[in-house]
Amino acid sequence: MNNELYNHTVEELEEVVVEDEGSDIGELAQLIVYNDDHNTFDWVIQCFQEVLNHTLEQAEQLSLLIHFKGKATVKTAPKNVLKPKKDALVDRGLSAVIEE
Repeated sequence: MNNELYNHTVEELEEVVVEDEGSDIGELAQLIVYNDDHNTFDWVIQCFQEVLNHTLEQAEQLSLLIHFKGKATVKTAPKNVLKPKKDALVDRGLSAVIEE
């Protein structure tokens, strides 16, 4: 993992913009991922890139936020858009929930 990421403060990392997929009608919900002791940073980053289409930088920053804060919102969109993404993350072993 890029060592320069560790030079950022948690507050700086929280400024990561998680794009909204607002094209679908519905109340916006948040996809939350929780920290665990099983998944590696590399695996979480790969999951965020493949499932959520995050850039490498977004995925790295979010993985660090989750590590230091215990959880983070990784995507905001209508619930019907988030559900298959949450299911895919859970299928890959991550702890993810949708909150409205």
